Amino acid sequence: MQSINIEKLFVYDRLPGDSLSLLLFLLYLPFGLCLLLLRTFIGVHVFLIASALPDSLVRRFIVRVMCSVLGLFVSQDDPRKRDKTARVFICNHVTDFDHNVLNLLFSCVTPLLDSPATVLTWARGYTDLGRSHRPTLLSSCRKLCSQEGSPPLLLFPEEATTSGQAGLLKFSTWPFSINPSVQPVALSVGRPAVAVNVIGSSWLQDLVWTFFLPFTHYQVRWLPTESQHEGETEDGFAKRVQELMAVELGVVSTPYSKADKTEHAKRLARVLRQTGPVAAGRASGAPVGRTAARQQDTRSDPTFQTMAQRVKEVLPHVPLAVIASDIAVTKCVDTTITNLLEGTVKFTPEDPPAVPSASPPAPTPSPSGAYSSKSSQLSSPVTSASLFGKSTGQRHLSLQERKAALYEYARRKYLEKKDLQDS
Repeated sequence: MQSINIEKLFVYDRLPGDSLSLLLFLLYLPFGLCLLLLRTFIGVHVFLIASALPDSLVRRFIVRVMCSVLGLFVSQDDPRKRDKTARVFICNHVTDFDHNVLNLLFSCVTPLLDSPATVLTWARGYTDLGRSHRPTLLSSCRKLCSQEGSPPLLLFPEEATTSGQAGLLKFSTWPFSINPSVQPVALSVGRPAVAVNVIGSSWLQDLVWTFFLPFTHYQVRWLPTESQHEGETEDGFAKRVQELMAVELGVVSTPYSKADKTEHAKRLARVLRQTGPVAAGRASGAPVGRTAARQQDTRSDPTFQTMAQRVKEVLPHVPLAVIASDIAVTKCVDTTITNLLEGTVKFTPEDPPAVPSASPPAPTPSPSGAYSSKSSQLSSPVTSASLFGKSTGQRHLSLQERKAALYEYARRKYLEKKDLQDS
């Protein structure tokens, strides 16, 4: 297993960031809307035909041809590599329609997990084998595998989708306890310009984008059947298969699980609400979701915390959360100070902490050879919120003069603090 940042496993922005791709997308927009309406009408007929016809080779061929009209194309490297005797297929999870696409190649059953069993889940191709109770689910899956002539199981041990471009989520062990032999399936999904999925998006949104765009290509690669070694645990079996699939896909296997993705999505949503990433994303030229994720990642970095504290010492009336949000984007103390002084970053000033009065001790020499008195209470009129008004009189000092005064104020406070610690 290799350790990478969890944010690299997901895509945060549906549309491309470069100007040329956005221009081409705007030119395609009218045609895409017409295609969306047409494919929605055709999609209803595909669903009716798939529900009416019995599961057979003829049905899969007809549905596959109609799905190509909907923009869903599926290809496989070599059909002979698929093990006809395999009872469990293990596949990585990229989109909410992976099981539907693989069902166009061979008949399979995908059990329903977590979601309630409704008509909608049945229409999406899931089978309820006891989702509410894991022992019941395992018992049903083992029973299905032991039945002669029953379709094999198609399982997604990641249990959550990723971008499919950087790494695999940690495989759950329960799919590997059903049968001692499994056949891994490496799935790659691609489409022009637009991401195939975005963290936090629903399956309905992904379906609309599938109908809107020209095509989505699913590439299936069959790996050799793997069997559990003698004395090998189910967890070791799962890790070994995960490594093999990661190598085949050209990505890394990670220790992050579905629960980690859920927690990451919650943190991302919280950052979006608290820090206002839209303004930060526009200022930095970075996509909104990616900026928020980067802010969340750098917020806990000790280096950025130290930089934020330095800015806080210079501008004590600025909230620390605002400073940390801008530091995460600029990564520069001077740039953040300039943004706050020029009003690029909006904030509500807060009262600086009161300095407790103390009896004046004897003066001590400063590092520069001069004497600084602890009794002199430093005041920083240039950092007062009243000087940041809109009138000309309140802004009589130039930007450079204010910055120089603020730096001098911070330097004197630092020297005083150092002298107090030495004494």
